[in-house]
Amino acid sequence: MDALLAFAAALVALRLAGRLAARRRETGRTELAVWAWSLAAYAVAAGAIAWGEAAGWDGRAFRVYYAAGGLLTAPLLGAGSLLLAGRRWAAPAALLYAGLAVGVALAMPVHGTFAPHGIPAAQDHLAFLPARLLAILANAVGTLAVVAIALASIRRRPLGNALIVLGVAAAALGSGLAGLGAAGSALGIAAGAVLLYAGFVAPSSLPEGNAARTVTATET
Repeated sequence: MDALLAFAAALVALRLAGRLAARRRETGRTELAVWAWSLAAYAVAAGAIAWGEAAGWDGRAFRVYYAAGGLLTAPLLGAGSLLLAGRRWAAPAALLYAGLAVGVALAMPVHGTFAPHGIPAAQDHLAFLPARLLAILANAVGTLAVVAIALASIRRRPLGNALIVLGVAAAALGSGLAGLGAAGSALGIAAGAVLLYAGFVAPSSLPEGNAARTVTATET
């Protein structure tokens, strides 16, 4: 059952990532592309959970899960929020970080014996440096960027920003429930992806021109 729930969550996140990518092609908005990649990473993390629960966890499934869910998803969400706020440097910064994260995930030594079921705890299989420290810092910065920008522009996008904050909270809750089984994380991923997508595409309460000026004024 855990594997099926995780696979369903992967399909939901991947479908929503595709819809964001389609909106990016229609509108040309760079933040939608970065958000699409963040949800795609979320989908890969859920797929790795399904892999581990169905076939038994090992170093390969854990490495994919940690790369996508531990190193990429939250930082890419934060980069998308920074782009929405007019911080154009966030796009090349996100690209450079993604390359670093993938390199770390491929090179990091994975040790210890894996239980056949249940998401493995990072501290049981990874040294603190560099992978765990990088994940802690990147997730903190990414989450802070998402929440801070959502709260700063809440008057302009009350519904959309509230949904984004709820999506981040759902994802965090799902991670917190990992000790209760992979199903908790899978449900958190699915709920988080749906809430985040709804927040990303929610209309602004101000005209587009005024909205852009409001974000810039708020963030400067």
